[in-house]
Amino acid sequence: MKQALDGIKVADFSWIGAGPWTIKYLADHGAQVIHVESATRPDLLRSTPPYKDSIPGLNRSAYFAIYNDNKYGMSLNLNHHQVMTVVKRIVAWADIVAESFGPGRMKKWGLGYEQLKEIRPDIIMFSSTQQGQTGPHRDQPGFGTQLTSLAGFTHLTGWPDRPPALPYGAYTDSIAPKFGAAAIMAALDYRRRTGKGQYLDLSQYETGCQFLAPLILDYTTSQKIANRIGNRSPYGAPHGAYPCRGGDKWCVIAIFTDKEWESLCQAMGNPPWTKEARFGSSVGRKNNQDELDKLIGGWTINFTAEEIVAKLQAAKVAAGIVETSEEVYLDPQLRHRHYFEELEHPEIGRHSYPRPGFRLSKTPSQIHLPAPCLGEHTEYVCTKILGMPDEEFVDLLNKGVFE
Repeated sequence: MKQALDGIKVADFSWIGAGPWTIKYLADHGAQVIHVESATRPDLLRSTPPYKDSIPGLNRSAYFAIYNDNKYGMSLNLNHHQVMTVVKRIVAWADIVAESFGPGRMKKWGLGYEQLKEIRPDIIMFSSTQQGQTGPHRDQPGFGTQLTSLAGFTHLTGWPDRPPALPYGAYTDSIAPKFGAAAIMAALDYRRRTGKGQYLDLSQYETGCQFLAPLILDYTTSQKIANRIGNRSPYGAPHGAYPCRGGDKWCVIAIFTDKEWESLCQAMGNPPWTKEARFGSSVGRKNNQDELDKLIGGWTINFTAEEIVAKLQAAKVAAGIVETSEEVYLDPQLRHRHYFEELEHPEIGRHSYPRPGFRLSKTPSQIHLPAPCLGEHTEYVCTKILGMPDEEFVDLLNKGVFE
């Protein structure tokens, strides 16, 4: 089946998380992508666990695998004095050049936007960095784990009487790619209409701030600083995670209106305590959250999470199961929509790759190529995609250009 981005070509110099994830969206919808890294300095995600069978190896990281499927992988030493022989071919071939190094690094290699335009005037260049290409903190190094704190998420995560709890993983790395992919699509549309390329400067910090816009707005208008409130909500009660039968099993329940509260009470069988005056209004329920949570937890513990959720959702009450990673992987809804696709990887073996969380009706995403081993497609890229003569490839190989 023809895909939405068939014919689009991407030179992916990005590494680690946000950059490769952005380009994965394009690869999953048909773009031909060459992921460029160096054997002398491999993508750091290659050395990030979990590894297949818990055995470390540059080609065994699940993290690297799920961000780089549908891409060809080549090794290229950008510090080699003859590397531009290859780079110019790649840029002339590409519609998009993507990178996620520190500001100015690509320019030092001779790959800044103005330099790329000399090779291909309509090139689209996408740079994904911590805090953008300009400003007093542009050169501050770090990963998404640091940006998660800088963007305000860590301050809000946890309990009000305890220190902040870092959200799991590099949270901003899961936000920035959505903005990046949308910006690239806009640039492609602009080039289609005008014939001109663009330079896209994405600040991962600023994309993270977008998801806290209401709280930032609250501060700018009333100087109110949001704080940690555990699993609760400032707008409703009960609102939290409640224990269920079966050990470490939990469900979540969220009530925002009196009608929803009445539905919850009916689903619980209208126990006497639900008629108490202190729970008769939204304000009363907010003011008595501690006791309310204990009473609801005393009801939920008698059922499995699945039983609670089925009962409450049937009553039009917002409720869900707190799933483990195993339960997410085996979730029947995700299975029905083929969210995970299995492919055979040369070293990992059979491995699951996630598809994008959206489906284009006429040109849905396809997972067809497992993530590359380090330098796996270097010869193929050079001789078949870029049209390099075999003799020239062997000569550059022997000189160390492809290290």
